[in-house]
Amino acid sequence: MRFTSQALAALLGLTVAACATRPLPSPTPVPPPPVVTPLPVPAPPPPPRRAIEAGAFVAAPRTLSPQQAERALAAFRLSCPVLVRRTDGSGLTLPAEWQPLCAEAQTVTPPGAAAFFEQRFEWVQVADGKAFATGYYEPELAGSRTPQPGSAVPIYRTPPDLTRCTRPDGQAGRGRIDATGTCVLYYTRGEIEDGALAAKGLELAFAADPVELFFLQIQGSGRLRLPDGGEMRLGYENQNGREYIAIGRLLKERSLLEPGKTSMQDIVAWLRANPEQGRAIMRENLSYIFFRELTGPGPLGAMNVPVTGRATVAADPLFVPLGAPVFLTVDRPEAGGLWVAQDTGGAIKGSNRFDTFWGHGAEATRIAGGMAAKGSALLLLPRASLAAARTRAQAQTQVQAQAGAGAITQP
Repeated sequence: MRFTSQALAALLGLTVAACATRPLPSPTPVPPPPVVTPLPVPAPPPPPRRAIEAGAFVAAPRTLSPQQAERALAAFRLSCPVLVRRTDGSGLTLPAEWQPLCAEAQTVTPPGAAAFFEQRFEWVQVADGKAFATGYYEPELAGSRTPQPGSAVPIYRTPPDLTRCTRPDGQAGRGRIDATGTCVLYYTRGEIEDGALAAKGLELAFAADPVELFFLQIQGSGRLRLPDGGEMRLGYENQNGREYIAIGRLLKERSLLEPGKTSMQDIVAWLRANPEQGRAIMRENLSYIFFRELTGPGPLGAMNVPVTGRATVAADPLFVPLGAPVFLTVDRPEAGGLWVAQDTGGAIKGSNRFDTFWGHGAEATRIAGGMAAKGSALLLLPRASLAAARTRAQAQTQVQAQAGAGAITQP
């Protein structure tokens, strides 16, 4: 279904002394202060709802494999507690419209998962429906909790001076307050690597390899293999607010990679073969990620619920409701089928741009690292959302028609 884009609205005693030797005249009575009844605070307006444009497309449901449907059902259930109360940044749905589906999902048995998704949702195409999907995974890298020989690359937690502020040019976002009290951009990747945060007690752990740490930051979560054989799970906590630059694109534009060799594995091999040049190119990605230790199930996605390998997909929340199922038909069969949008990404922008999550391990690394799939995408939305969108579209069409007729008849 093709939708227009628009922004969402945001909320949001007196002591009197008397002389004992002589009576004082009776004071003039002071009227009590009037009782002020506070005015009721008006409820915030509902978020804008996106209208359906001409040429909207509603697709027939696709046939789902039982395994895909069961994984998606489990992921959808995890999303539901957030889905039924979270404001939908895309403007396509309201939390209340998800409540009946979420309640029903709790009662669906695994054999009924495919029928649940096929029969209880509207399958909708957004924009032209042409999808591009990449892959991500939970990397494993060597490291330690304290600096050790061979493990000395800091992995930082969020610095206390990283804040949201408005710079003199009027731009608001992540930054820091400098010595003059002015909001400025936060340190870049290169500045942080050169020691801008050193000796401040912000080291969460230490990695053995800066290249592996770089890709941990791209993936957003991972597992640190410790010297004693244990592991430490790391999850995204914050970002420095600086621009994300895809170094794979830089390598391709500069013809530094051989034709056809553009997978993550190819990029890593080039970085290791060209350490000095590779370090400089990694620094061109100004974005820097700060981590926290995960002690429960994880890794966590943008909804703050655990993501599921082969079931979670990252999407642009301006176009896809986080928590909504997504069906991909692409030229990489392993990436086709039903997913649930539970995450976001710095490079995942647009109505049909997706990033499929594959879990951890060698196979997940292999599949995700080489994933670049093209095809089509459909969203699975509550029927109530689509009915409301149709009503709004009809009303908008009538208003436009009346305005046009009035313009014609004016002298």
